Amino acid sequence: MLAAALLAWYGREARDLPWRRTCDPYAILVSEVMLQQTQVARVVPRYEAWIARWPTAADLAAAPVAEVLAAWVGLGYNRRALRLREACAVVARDGWPEDLRGLPGIGPYTAAAVGAFAFGRDELPVDTNVRRVLERTGWTPARTPPALGQALMELGATVCRARDAACGECPVAARCASAGRVTVAPRAASSTRERFEDSNRWVRGRVVEALAAGTALPEGIELERLERAVDGLVRDGLVVRGPDGLSLPG
Repeated sequence: MLAAALLAWYGREARDLPWRRTCDPYAILVSEVMLQQTQVARVVPRYEAWIARWPTAADLAAAPVAEVLAAWVGLGYNRRALRLREACAVVARDGWPEDLRGLPGIGPYTAAAVGAFAFGRDELPVDTNVRRVLERTGWTPARTPPALGQALMELGATVCRARDAACGECPVAARCASAGRVTVAPRAASSTRERFEDSNRWVRGRVVEALAAGTALPEGIELERLERAVDGLVRDGLVVRGPDGLSLPG
């Protein structure tokens, strides 16, 4: 049975990640928000520092916005930090809702992940790794206990990878519709891809980083790009314009 083989493999090979050692919904929510488009290796030390500083939802809800944003620098998409703090403010006031999608910034995937890994619900959080595994194997699980969701994520992240499927190492290859036949589209030429340093998101990150450090705005960036980034940050509530200039929200 595919589920049994996958769970047995996961029991042997699962990476020891700090958020897998807890069922605390706040800690799991923090990890899921941090892991959005950020590599696990980068998240682990930041997650551990964050939980040590703000160990509960109430602690984060009471923290000044500027401190939260400063602690988020380098993780990207700073709005995630604001939405996380807002969600924790709701939890601190009202408790965890039955429908986690009612919390600020929490979509279907994050709600399913917290529901499964914190509350033990029979829900499958379908991220890109899980979707890839299900599509390649052609498998639709009849039941999805939390451990199965973790195992599918682990398989997609470490074996059934997007551009390097290690079918010879896969515990379910014998039952996989795509085993040995995974084809990967060639990467686009580097000249056709925008460098991250040329993106507005990169400039926004540099502005928030500078304000968090209490230094001047970054130099060497065209004024037009800098102004566009600052305008967007102000609109998003990540930066405040005051009589003394720009600052992070209080």
